[in-house]
Amino acid sequence: MSAISLRLPNSIHKRLREVAMRDDVSINQFIATAVAEKLSALLTAEYLGQRSRRGRRSRYLKVLRKVHTDPPQRSDE
Repeated sequence: MSAISLRLPNSIHKRLREVAMRDDVSINQFIATAVAEKLSALLTAEYLGQRSRRGRRSRYLKVLRKVHTDPPQRSDE
């Protein structure tokens, strides 16, 4: 595990301490979780961007043509 030194404005540190206490976790755990969530969001956006560049409209339309156009059954409404 790595250690880092983090400088925060007093106002943010105060709020961080309050929220971490309310969630019954340490400040360290709160920050680690927040960083993990942010990384997950950024990496997911990056992955979806890469996947979208591989997409082809022709393949999308081909799949859509397989969808039935029948109206929903009474039990599905």
